[in-house]
Amino acid sequence: MSEAARSLLQRWGASFRKGTDFDSWGQLVEATDEYQILARHLQKEAQSQPNNSEFTEDQKKTLGKIATCLELRSAALQSTQSQEEFKLEDLKKLEPILKNIFTYNKEFPFDVQPVPPRKILAPGEEEDLEFEEDEEEGGAGAGSPDTFSARVPGMASSCNHVLHHSSNPGANEGTLLPQLPSEPGMTLLTIKIEKIGLKDAGQCIDPYITVSVKDLNGIDLTPVQDTPVATRKEDTYIHFCVDIEIQRHVEKLTKGAAIFFEFKHYKPKKRFTSTKCFAFMEMDEIKPGPMVIELYKKPTDFKRKKLQLLTKKPLYLHLHQTLHKE
Repeated sequence: MSEAARSLLQRWGASFRKGTDFDSWGQLVEATDEYQILARHLQKEAQSQPNNSEFTEDQKKTLGKIATCLELRSAALQSTQSQEEFKLEDLKKLEPILKNIFTYNKEFPFDVQPVPPRKILAPGEEEDLEFEEDEEEGGAGAGSPDTFSARVPGMASSCNHVLHHSSNPGANEGTLLPQLPSEPGMTLLTIKIEKIGLKDAGQCIDPYITVSVKDLNGIDLTPVQDTPVATRKEDTYIHFCVDIEIQRHVEKLTKGAAIFFEFKHYKPKKRFTSTKCFAFMEMDEIKPGPMVIELYKKPTDFKRKKLQLLTKKPLYLHLHQTLHKE
């Protein structure tokens, strides 16, 4: 066994024990996070090319099956249904297999298959695959459209904390673009996405936000950008602390345009990335300083015709705008 492989197994073993310890102590959110991080590591190794791996194809298949079991246990912790759960005592049977992966030659104890490479669907496609609602309970939307236009200025908190780098090498690293060159008399807009408030923030896997600028017909006016995956979760908040450089001068944005923020997360049960909710800001809301904006139920309505608030709870997307003008 090479030193690199030994180091990998030590890290994976420590992560496995950390997750099962949290699980046995009843710290389910922490256990879920640890299981999901480890599953991503094992999946990445299982799907690696032969010349980039310390493991044989059979060993990688076993790693993939362990990752599947971690996902199943994680899903069980988040489920309100008790039937067909993957139990902690079942998961603990896998620790010696992981530890002795180089010498393990028995049949895998559970009838599972490695998780295939994740499929990220285009906006709207995931709606055809989802059969249960996963929105916040108590969703609003019965009021008049006027009730959806309010904004709550001055509530966004400053982003002073430091985000840790993601420990999930398979997570989305983002597609952020640099600031445009300045032009005399023209204004550039930087939007810092600070955090989003969600009732089940701690249970969202690999969360990120897709940012787009659309006209009234829902047509893109700028390239679409994805944030990196957020790694800090705190109470009902997921922290991003990332700057988005809008790829058009403010003066060149068409009348009626809006900037959309789609919150996305991975669903292990269905094995795809889903849009959970969205928010948007319109052109008359472009002004320097903090702001918070409401969250709406999916699917994303780029034409802003049928908006339904995600929840009655006071949970928002927290932003901070900076205007640059020569």
